[in-house]
Amino acid sequence: MAIASQYNAKEVEDKWYNYWMENRYFHSEVDEREPYTIVIPPPNVTGVLHMGHMLNNTIQDVLVRRARLKGYNACWVPGTDHASIATEAKVVAKLKAEGIDKNDLSRDEFLQHAWEWTHKHGGIILEQLKKLGASCDWERTKFTMDEKMSASVIKVFVDLYEKGLIYRGYRMVNWDPQAKTTLSDEEVIYQEKQGHLYYLNYKIEGSDESLTIATTRPETILGDTAICINPNDERFTHLKGKKAIVPINNRVIPIIEDEYVDLEFGTGCLKVTPAHDENDKMLGDKHKLEVIDIFNDDATLNSYGLHYEGKDRFVVRKEIIKELEESGVLVKTEEHTNKIGTSERTGAVIEPKLSDQWFLKMKEMAKPALDAVVEGDINLVPDKFLNTYKHWMENVRDWNISRQLLWGHQIPAYFYGDGKNDFVVAETPGEALEKARETTGNNELKAEDLTQDKDALDTWFSSWLWPMSVFNGILEPENKEIQYYYPTNDLVTAPEILFFWVARMIMAGYEYRGEKPFKNVYLTGIVRDKQRRKMSKSLGNSPDPIGLIEQYGADGVRVGMLLSSPAGNDLMFDEDLCKQGSAFANKIWNAFRLVKGWEVSEEKEQDETAKIAIQWYTAKFRKTLREIEDHYSKYRISDALMATYKLVWDDYCSWFLEMVKPAYGEPIDAKTYKEVIAILEDNLKILHPFMPFVSEEIWQVITERTPEEALIVGKWPELKDYDENIVSEFSVASEVIAGIRKIRKEKNISFKNTIELKVLDNENTSKLFNPVVQKMGNLSSLQYVESQVEGALSFRVRSNEYYIPITGAIDVEAEKKKLQEELSYIEGFLKSVEKKLSNERFVNNAPEKVVEVEKAKKADAEAKIDAIKASLASLK
Repeated sequence: MAIASQYNAKEVEDKWYNYWMENRYFHSEVDEREPYTIVIPPPNVTGVLHMGHMLNNTIQDVLVRRARLKGYNACWVPGTDHASIATEAKVVAKLKAEGIDKNDLSRDEFLQHAWEWTHKHGGIILEQLKKLGASCDWERTKFTMDEKMSASVIKVFVDLYEKGLIYRGYRMVNWDPQAKTTLSDEEVIYQEKQGHLYYLNYKIEGSDESLTIATTRPETILGDTAICINPNDERFTHLKGKKAIVPINNRVIPIIEDEYVDLEFGTGCLKVTPAHDENDKMLGDKHKLEVIDIFNDDATLNSYGLHYEGKDRFVVRKEIIKELEESGVLVKTEEHTNKIGTSERTGAVIEPKLSDQWFLKMKEMAKPALDAVVEGDINLVPDKFLNTYKHWMENVRDWNISRQLLWGHQIPAYFYGDGKNDFVVAETPGEALEKARETTGNNELKAEDLTQDKDALDTWFSSWLWPMSVFNGILEPENKEIQYYYPTNDLVTAPEILFFWVARMIMAGYEYRGEKPFKNVYLTGIVRDKQRRKMSKSLGNSPDPIGLIEQYGADGVRVGMLLSSPAGNDLMFDEDLCKQGSAFANKIWNAFRLVKGWEVSEEKEQDETAKIAIQWYTAKFRKTLREIEDHYSKYRISDALMATYKLVWDDYCSWFLEMVKPAYGEPIDAKTYKEVIAILEDNLKILHPFMPFVSEEIWQVITERTPEEALIVGKWPELKDYDENIVSEFSVASEVIAGIRKIRKEKNISFKNTIELKVLDNENTSKLFNPVVQKMGNLSSLQYVESQVEGALSFRVRSNEYYIPITGAIDVEAEKKKLQEELSYIEGFLKSVEKKLSNERFVNNAPEKVVEVEKAKKADAEAKIDAIKASLASLK
């Protein structure tokens, strides 16, 4: 294979990804090897690649490629999530742009549009992952709405219902008025916002008296059904048993007593709106109050809103305040900060709403999932998230699993008769009919007498089964794939879905397989910009990942992402890191070109320098490999990369190749060349997980390989003993070489010219690397002396003194002239500083810090003058 003069990332990446795909290296089947399994956190089917995906999937690919090299049967299962709320919103927007109202369509008609959208956009993100180099088993690609995946979801729903864990209840829920669906508690994000506290007067029936209540939501007074006072509040004793009149609609409501009312907050009187506040609902139930819902599903006011009917809640808030002010009901307004719940998906402000919904009891299921993590059966990385996990699981609430959406898994509940509680739960309409006939004793019931619940299941209700359902472990719990691949090994995901997804998968795993779904959970940080802002489209601070790959190559971007990505800590992304990654790929390529450019001689003997260099690098590699393995074992992926980076860039490219390369115009001996190639191949193996493309390209160019010999299915280097002494001895030798080079540079001594080196060896330093020092310092001789050498340039390494005799090394007269000029300049500078410091006016009036700076300049100049004079004296 011809070697290109420049590394072309795009050409190389397309070539080798196609090669890997053609040879099915990513595909896994059950065999006798130990499996290594990762399931991808399924991205939304409507999504496109963003920087968070890049980080997450790069880490997964590093782990799975390393597992392949270590001989495991690596299986990385990809797929996408149907994302009910997000996808339905996009389909509705598309239909609206075409002049079609979702409400004018039947369920089947809408789903047809949704499937068209999914087929058109659903594969985009997975195709983009291929550009990154993701070695997923694409033949196993799953979608949460696939036939078997859907059947698994329905089977689990029916099973949990029959176990008494799923129930239907009329409860206060979180309502997203934009998506027009309920949300679970975990899908609500609470934000502190500045608002107002409005003080309103309610008249007492049959009296001129009024009482004042404080509210943050004046629009909800139209749904008030009571005023509550604390029975211990002496201010309101005279109001017991009386009634109040709601402003605007003039509804007469009772004044009730309950110790729930905080004597200190607001006015001590509380308006009770059972339909629009969870705590008010509890009060309403306790005191048997009327429940009046004033909102439509889109948070506009309904007929209870009187002349505000059809207007949005926030518009009404402004208008009702104006009306209350004009009628004298508004007493005063105060600034007030409170927590506002917003939808994680749409950003809409959540409305508490009473609704018939389906719930899953969580307390019983949470216990084994909590124990597994607390007892270390499942490992969270980093473990700082353990307390968060414990808090969630110990305070778990029932999961609201129904959504008022068409796109998703339709709830398998079938209603018959007139009552809302007349229903059966079954996997199919046929089974539902049989159950309904059995329940009612009416064999005349027909399929058309049953109506399936219109709601869909929460998207997480399908993805919580993911590690099992991708191997068909729900429908066929004894099949060979689930028995082999489950539990999976590592899960790589974001901390924000630790409860949404991770905890629920653990619960499902113990419920349906009596076993954990994975062994380790690696929690990545958030990708932020240099100003620590989270990257987002709205801020415009997120680069296009595909654009980065086109500019820097996939290997460059992968290295750039991982150079500063400690587990669980946020990544401050800087495009310069990708540039650094790209430069690293070029460095590796150019080093390879250097090696392949050497002429090889079968006759030439291996010299001592090459022999020592190979011994040293072998030891250094083995030591670093242990460090890398330790980093991997602790999921310190960025540390593993940095250890690899330094080994290859510093030790291999900058030192080792310089130590072994032949003199200009001369060949390298065959023994050394062969060992250099073997070392290079080991380097490529540890580089491959991070930089799969450039490593495979070099691997294949070194020599012709069969498909079975491709690097992707190569063998990870074995851990072996190494000589620590040779590693530490080289660190001294490298300092000596650096000292020689520094003097050569400072004194302009050409590297083409040989020089002498004399050593005052105060430490009894090993002489093993002397041939290396001679070669890399281009020394004519290296001698040991008993005392200091006069008239020589010198430097110190540890407690040893190294001398380079001036004779023959430099042009003495030219060096004297240069030093004399430098001395004259420094002496002139010193005089100007001394003049300033001898000025009493300056010294007494200038700020102390300014005077100190001048004194420091004086001391520095004097030190330089002494050094120059010493150098001049050594030249005599």
